[in-house]
Amino acid sequence: MTASTDSTIQDGKTDVLWFLPTHGDGRYLGASEGARDVSLSYLRQIAQGADALGYYGVLLPTGRSCEDSWVVASALAPLTQRLRFLVAVRPGLMEPSAAARMASTLDRISGGRLLINVVTGGDPVELRGDGVFLDHDARYAVTDEFLHIWRGLMAGETVTFEGKHLSAENGRLIFPPVQKPYPPLYFGGSSPAGIDVAAEHCDVYLTWGEPPAGVAEKIATARAAAEKRGKSFSYGIRLHVIVRETEGAAWEAADSLISKLDDATIAKAQATLKRQDSIGQSRMMALHGGSRDKLQVSPNLWAGVGLVRGGAGTALVGSADQVADRMKEYIDLGIDRFILSGYPHLEEAYRFAELVFPKLPLRATTGIGPTNARNDGPFGEVMANDIVPTRQVSAH
Repeated sequence: MTASTDSTIQDGKTDVLWFLPTHGDGRYLGASEGARDVSLSYLRQIAQGADALGYYGVLLPTGRSCEDSWVVASALAPLTQRLRFLVAVRPGLMEPSAAARMASTLDRISGGRLLINVVTGGDPVELRGDGVFLDHDARYAVTDEFLHIWRGLMAGETVTFEGKHLSAENGRLIFPPVQKPYPPLYFGGSSPAGIDVAAEHCDVYLTWGEPPAGVAEKIATARAAAEKRGKSFSYGIRLHVIVRETEGAAWEAADSLISKLDDATIAKAQATLKRQDSIGQSRMMALHGGSRDKLQVSPNLWAGVGLVRGGAGTALVGSADQVADRMKEYIDLGIDRFILSGYPHLEEAYRFAELVFPKLPLRATTGIGPTNARNDGPFGEVMANDIVPTRQVSAH
């Protein structure tokens, strides 16, 4: 794989990213009760919290249900210090030259804190609304051509390219990105067409949170495709988390999260998700079959979120020790970065970092926030005006 500043050697350690809920947030799925207004003020609180807690970065979702990820990331980058922003390029919706200029600019104004999420899209209805009328494999063919042009431009080349779908003649990028040759490319695709594109172009192969056996299978398939090209991946996984101080409290929180969902809402959501031609989405839906009766699909892995949410539909549920142990199982498979979220995202960013960070083999790029790194004073409330709490550190 072409080297980038984000490429890492498998070392048994991990980076952890959080999530900016630009499509909505709240205490319950499928309900207005306890819901949050997704304002810039609220997103700023989450981003600055994740920055201070030491998360490696944040993922911004994309699609018609979301605020635009590029605009939001541009607004939040000056308000944070070290947090990276994983922002989507959309082949078929964006021209590669415009996307290259946007990426280079955001990488420059953020001081090299941009990560790129390559999203081909899996909902034909939404895509047709956006003007994309291609079938599944043709969309990946467009993605392949898009990345040939985009990568060349970002690397400083003068690009002439003639493809079936996209073309460029003497294309050039004047202002280069900070990261060389370009910000690292993250990509998730479960179909043969998707994996081929990932193996050709990308740095980090992503999967949604399937049971370990399914993740191991996907990693093996992706690794083989990359090795055929003389390349290698880093591997990431996208999961929700529901962690509490006890296992019982975590499962109570999981039940509470879907307690406002009725069967009609679940059925409507499942029917909408079934129209997608995404293999990854099909694998997510197969874990629960649309039923509340079989949501624990693996030890501490719960598929309740996927009853109504597209994309990532599983959550790690349990005590801090249990969640950390499950994450270490994924690390043993080759996962070296986790993209996590929890409802509501502000509180859960703090809860996860406080409870689980000290139990994980974190890289130096996760777990040490800029404020704490400069603060040599007490961490926590000083007791009886004299006793300083013992500070936990991660399991490096």
